Amino acid sequence: MKYTKLGNSELNVSRICMGCMGFGDAANGQHSWTLDEEHSREIIRHGLELGVNFFDTAIGYQSGTSEQYVGRALRDYAKRDEVVVATKFLPRTQDDIAAGMTGQQHVQRMINKSLKNLGMDYVDLYIYHMWDYQTPLYDIMEGLNNIVKAGKARYIGISNCFAWQLAKANALAEKEGFAKFVSIQGHYNLIFREEEREMAKLCAEDNIAMTPYSALAGGRLSKAPGETSKRLEEDSYAKFKYDATAGQDGVIIGRVMELAEKHGVSMTEISLAWLLSKVTAPVVGATKLHHIEGAAKAVDLILTEEETAYLEEPYVPHALVGVMAQNTVSSAKEKHVWSTGNQKI
Repeated sequence: MKYTKLGNSELNVSRICMGCMGFGDAANGQHSWTLDEEHSREIIRHGLELGVNFFDTAIGYQSGTSEQYVGRALRDYAKRDEVVVATKFLPRTQDDIAAGMTGQQHVQRMINKSLKNLGMDYVDLYIYHMWDYQTPLYDIMEGLNNIVKAGKARYIGISNCFAWQLAKANALAEKEGFAKFVSIQGHYNLIFREEEREMAKLCAEDNIAMTPYSALAGGRLSKAPGETSKRLEEDSYAKFKYDATAGQDGVIIGRVMELAEKHGVSMTEISLAWLLSKVTAPVVGATKLHHIEGAAKAVDLILTEEETAYLEEPYVPHALVGVMAQNTVSSAKEKHVWSTGNQKI
């Protein structure tokens, strides 16, 4: 395994981050393919053996049971100061807003719940899971700064946002002396490269770490055309994100398979080797031991400039999907609020 600093932080992270969305009690979540605790622990333990020290979960994954599984496994298999633990919090609910809960109070409540789930005193990275268009940005940034000052989080990151939002948030943090976002967890892989338009350039300019999710496009970049799996069949959200562009994406997936055969490696290794040349540490979900093994091997694979160009050449622009498509609508509404003179900062 290789390691690097996470952006402007002092966190030394493995080049592969284990994504833990696939862990947790399926009865408490949206996904039928998640692993029970016994099998989750097996994969976490093997990841540690392979040198993975960076783990990403969220309070929203299976109603907090992912955090619980991760916390218990790391307590049993690792020393706390030798792992980097990231978790995420969701925006206020309509009930929270109706009850008058402020953004600062919400952040405090969310971190306390996550720490209880994890059985930890602090997290290394606390991530704003998605932009909250109903809460003033100042409230979120002050709330995050408060938990950093209290020692409940060492650093903060953000997920599912536009480059202008990240730039705006960090500019506000700099102005007010608040903690800045040191990382961005966006949707980025070989068949969805829209982050290259603005986000990648901002991150390179300001040394913000990119730790993208969906690194293998829900398994599509790790399987030959026609090959399937339980997740490919049952992950409705991934189907929503990728099925509409399956034809054009298939050209790239075919080239991944071709290079994998040429190198005598897995498609996972080719796909992640490409992504590792662009980002700090991709978040790679694992629900089988060979998933994390393939991800760890990718760290040592270097593609030539010609191979990289060969993989990239067929790409065509993709429409935003999932959370970011929803953000486009919400962003337009927010801009309307600004134009009517009711801006919230």
